[in-house]
Amino acid sequence: MKHTGPVKKEPGPIRLNRFIANSGVSSRREADEIIRRGLITVNGKKVTDLGTKVTYNDEVRYRGRRLSAEKKIYILLNKPKGYVTTVEDPHADQTVLDLIGDACPQRVYPVGRLDKNTTGVLLLTNDGDLTGKLTHPKYERKKIYHVFLDKVVPKEDLFRLTEGIQLEDGFVAADAVSYADMEDRSQIGIELHSGQNRVVRRLFESLGYMVKKLDRVYFAGLTKKNLQRGKWRFLTQKEITMLKRGAF
Repeated sequence: MKHTGPVKKEPGPIRLNRFIANSGVSSRREADEIIRRGLITVNGKKVTDLGTKVTYNDEVRYRGRRLSAEKKIYILLNKPKGYVTTVEDPHADQTVLDLIGDACPQRVYPVGRLDKNTTGVLLLTNDGDLTGKLTHPKYERKKIYHVFLDKVVPKEDLFRLTEGIQLEDGFVAADAVSYADMEDRSQIGIELHSGQNRVVRRLFESLGYMVKKLDRVYFAGLTKKNLQRGKWRFLTQKEITMLKRGAF
């Protein structure tokens, strides 16, 4: 498939401060100070010379953590039905990476997962630090789903969802629940922070409903506004900054 090709690298050696800046640790100016303070090693040796040049094959570490100078890529996808987010699944007919094709030479990965039949907002990136912050349970990133059910939901069941339900892998309470369409009370909007697998479907199944359709409309400050199903776009710098600061 298109997305399994080799990653393209910039040819030749580059300045160490540029390598550090490309890795996302700091600006080039800040990188100079980091080098001066002896916090960088190259192939196991401490380096303090600002004129040092490195290649992409060198092992550059900052405070012991290996850096990658590959350009950081952030892609927002409005996932359609029928695509899997487990990109390493050899049995998958279609993965979300097929939808972005040759958008970038870098290998990107989905942040978190959406079921094959779940649609909506999905972030893909090669920024491992950001992925960790957005998926680790302790950060509790907000998610909002539009749920289409097989029958009308009475108000008392909306209340039960906010009060909380004991699932087999833990207690889950929605942050907010409301009718997504007052004319059709089988459509529900639900906001929650839980990252448990298939949590929305399981919550409604526990109350005796079958989820006919599930669409994630909001994730960590990102929405699918002006993005058609199956389409993608690169994040703006403003959105990237918002995600990194957790300002949502």
